[in-house]
Amino acid sequence: MKAFDWKVETEKAWNERADFWHENSENMWLHGSRKTIVPFIKQRLVEGSHILDAGCGDGFGSLLLAENGFHVTGIDISEKMIERAKEKRVHKHVAFQKGDLTALHMENASMDAIMAINSIEWVEHPLMVMEEFHKVLKSKGKLFLGLLGPTAGPRGNSFPRLYNQKAICNTMMPWEFEQLAQENGWELLDGMPVYKEEAKKLDTTNLPRILKQSLTFMWVFMLQKK
Repeated sequence: MKAFDWKVETEKAWNERADFWHENSENMWLHGSRKTIVPFIKQRLVEGSHILDAGCGDGFGSLLLAENGFHVTGIDISEKMIERAKEKRVHKHVAFQKGDLTALHMENASMDAIMAINSIEWVEHPLMVMEEFHKVLKSKGKLFLGLLGPTAGPRGNSFPRLYNQKAICNTMMPWEFEQLAQENGWELLDGMPVYKEEAKKLDTTNLPRILKQSLTFMWVFMLQKK
């Protein structure tokens, strides 16, 4: 039996989904679950900053960052995603390349910030990614990381593990990631929930953060490299 290779299977899966993703990414970033992310970053980062979009998909988020005054490098494991990004997301302040988040081929301390939205869920060893992010960020660089919450449908990709089968989606929850980051060289600065429509009707004002996170489709962390 052929050995399971997480990276190979992840690239294969996202190559297969590239067309579907490309058809829907613009709506996600402008009107859907990702619409508040670029404004969140813009309010907290100096214009002209150099940002790594880690797990950029077809590059629409990278393009939005560039249109908002940032210099962006987009990296994704999927060759087909990068092809679409290079073809469709053209901007003088954006560059795209195929890459593995667990082994970034970039200069140390070269980036002011990193945006990583729903990408760390798709790696076998999240801590390796966090270590790579730490290397490429400048001192006190910012990491804006969106992690799927418990209510997110894509978490169904991890279900095969219950049959002792390999899956390419890890099960890390927002509160687990928060602890992992704080124990490994990161300071928590801010956070933002992304709720499904039904959860938006609830008054979560006085709930502790872990309960707010438990209701989310996604939680967006703002961290700073120590």
